[in-house]
Amino acid sequence: MSTRQRRPSTTSTTELLFETAKNLEKRVENSLTVLWDDLPSWQQDNHYIRSGYRPATSSFQKSFASLGYIHNESVNIYSHLIGAVVFTLSGFLLHAIIKPRYASAEVADVLAFSCFFAGAALCLGMSGTYHTISNHSPTVAKFGNKLDYLGIVSLITGSVIPGIYYGLYCHPHLFEFYSTITGVLGGICAVVVMLERFRTPAWRPYRAGIFVALALCGAVIPIINGIQLHGFHAMRERAGLTWLLLEGFFYILGASLYAARWPERTSPGSYDIWGSSHQIFHMLVLAAAASHLYGLTIGFDYYHNGLGLKC
Repeated sequence: MSTRQRRPSTTSTTELLFETAKNLEKRVENSLTVLWDDLPSWQQDNHYIRSGYRPATSSFQKSFASLGYIHNESVNIYSHLIGAVVFTLSGFLLHAIIKPRYASAEVADVLAFSCFFAGAALCLGMSGTYHTISNHSPTVAKFGNKLDYLGIVSLITGSVIPGIYYGLYCHPHLFEFYSTITGVLGGICAVVVMLERFRTPAWRPYRAGIFVALALCGAVIPIINGIQLHGFHAMRERAGLTWLLLEGFFYILGASLYAARWPERTSPGSYDIWGSSHQIFHMLVLAAAASHLYGLTIGFDYYHNGLGLKC
């Protein structure tokens, strides 16, 4: 007596096809990437990331072609390239919304927001570009790395100055004083990041620390001054202080994780493609920038909706 052969279900067939496609994709990715041990010394930076590296190309075309497959820089690249586009478009959109909303809006307001959006676009754009071409060659990687950190300086400086503008709106002499200090510190950081020694792995903690110092010196003292003049609650309305503090938390957390190489140091090889400290840092930079932008809109609203016009 023969038994009839059961036909595979549609669900089983779909699952099989999905698994096959997934395995094929994995093999293709593996053929395009290499392990840490296969890298030349100039590409070796974080030994807790064991796989997913792109080999050196000596070709911009090949480096940009890596946008088409998954590797351990994919999150770093797309998070900031997309972020650069979003913040740039947001700047134009916000200008279109603000202009007809408040007749009292001034050129100074446009410049304040432009300062922020320019800093954000430069930082995110240069960051995404650097991570795309970082496997080109030692020379290109070094120069791109310098521009990456220069972009971070532009973001911090471009964020702090408009924050001071609204926080000390009624005290133009203090705004001029603190914005000058911020500009000088930003210039010093810009010079430092262009130094060759600064990009070495041994300087990783100092790289993180110098940007934290710029943010603290350019923001903390002016905020304290503003609280002394107006009180904490008033600064929440005048400068969106709650959101600025959240921004600072995001920056410090991201820089700390980046310097400590957490979580990948707890399980080398487990965070090669997703979830490494550098990727988390990138996401927290976006969160910090968004928090700062929202804080700026709170300050703008306060001084242009009739409540804060009397200093």
